[in-house]
Amino acid sequence: MINAFRTTGRRLSNRLLFGFVAAAILAAPATVLGGISDRSLVLGMAIEPIGLDPTIAAPVAIGQVTWQNVFEGLVTIDHDGNIKPQLAKSWTISADGLTYTFKLQRNVIFHDGETFDSAVAKASLERARGADSVNPQKRFFSSIAAIETPDAETLVLKLDEPAGSLLYWLAWPSSVIVGTRTAESDKTTPVGTGPFRFVRWAKGDKVELAANPDYWNKEVSIGLDKITFRFISDPQAQAAALKSGDVDAFPEFGAPELVGSFENDPNLTTVIGNTELKVVAGMNNARKPFNDKRVRQALMMALDRKTLVDGAWSGFGTPIGSHYTPNDPGFTDLTGIYPYDPEKARALLAEAGYPDGFSFVMRAPQMSYAARSAEIIQAMFAEIGVTMTIEPTEFPAKWVQEVFKNADYDMTIVAHAEPMDVDIYSRDSYYFNYKNPILNDLIRKAEQTTDPAARDAIYGDVQKVLAEDVPALYLFVMPKLGVWNKGIEGLWRNEPIPSNVLTDVRWKE
Repeated sequence: MINAFRTTGRRLSNRLLFGFVAAAILAAPATVLGGISDRSLVLGMAIEPIGLDPTIAAPVAIGQVTWQNVFEGLVTIDHDGNIKPQLAKSWTISADGLTYTFKLQRNVIFHDGETFDSAVAKASLERARGADSVNPQKRFFSSIAAIETPDAETLVLKLDEPAGSLLYWLAWPSSVIVGTRTAESDKTTPVGTGPFRFVRWAKGDKVELAANPDYWNKEVSIGLDKITFRFISDPQAQAAALKSGDVDAFPEFGAPELVGSFENDPNLTTVIGNTELKVVAGMNNARKPFNDKRVRQALMMALDRKTLVDGAWSGFGTPIGSHYTPNDPGFTDLTGIYPYDPEKARALLAEAGYPDGFSFVMRAPQMSYAARSAEIIQAMFAEIGVTMTIEPTEFPAKWVQEVFKNADYDMTIVAHAEPMDVDIYSRDSYYFNYKNPILNDLIRKAEQTTDPAARDAIYGDVQKVLAEDVPALYLFVMPKLGVWNKGIEGLWRNEPIPSNVLTDVRWKE
């Protein structure tokens, strides 16, 4: 990769011009006027987070701003998906898998001056697992029976049953350690132990962070002084901001059909990686006709997933047959269980009592991949006599409240971003309203199995149950379409967990 320079025009505000000059900007490359004048980075995101504390709300945009930048955990996940030490420098696990003993880092200070120690770590975990917890992944901590602090540098977790994925869960954004003095205000003014401090949040526009001069990990050389997260939902405006230099990077560019427009740009590079973003059309399994698995299976056979990927995401994406990605250990390609077959789909609908089809409403969140996928699915369903009305739904607030929390919907479509999250199908209150005792037993058995190979084999059975029972329509895995200035290094190509980890990001000299 050759050296490149940022345009000085990045510092000029082009917001008012986006709507008028987007086409012109896309047609011509930006002109490099000057060199790198500072150590700041403007990073674009399509979705603005609803808050900045990943321990109290589920939307992944929260962690994409603050995880590993502001907040840190006992352990972390690196760019290859491996679990690494962080606030815990080491750990041991008892032979029976019921005791985890962590040795903690020394001299760690929160951004407000509070000292990190075992008491703070315990308070943070108790907050996450307590009766009043609103942690979106509270289930992660359900196996913890007691937390002990023998001394300031030792934290002991006592489990009531083995939890083979506990270390992995402790690395997630929802498991970050928060301070005892600032936990309640982290939603709007986050305070962590990370390499960057929160500066301000101009809602509807941006979040600003600044390098933490007192960062505890002296082995890390922070390459940026200032980070600005800019929120731009419109794909054309995203492209225009990149071309003009108003934004230095869009790690998740939202318009695959425009990726080719950057091919000859002297300042920008396109990087295609993988993600855990599983695009699924969730069905309300408690409502007719979706409570009949023959109907769900028929709808699955009505979908040509290859055509869907081509039409909805310009051919970028991998069709899937279950709630698993090719990155996940033990992945099995199950797209062949219910391949595209409209004739068999119509026959199965007739068998289920719907020879003339039926009608329902798809509540599609207003995101480009969802809207495009919904339109293609609508046409494919029409071929088997099923009428689907698309109801655009504002995301995240309205969708989260009405679909995710209230389960007031027939069908929806969304990308599930959490890695290895098949256990959602065993949750009583999850929005699919799906109940399968066989699946529940398999997931429970997998989590109590500490041997990785044996656990992967069990999850192989889980995949098959989901593929055959079709509680959701499994569509495709989205790629990570990154577009950024050629002078930037250190951004993640792949995304084993939704994030924008900026610790190692810097401008080339």
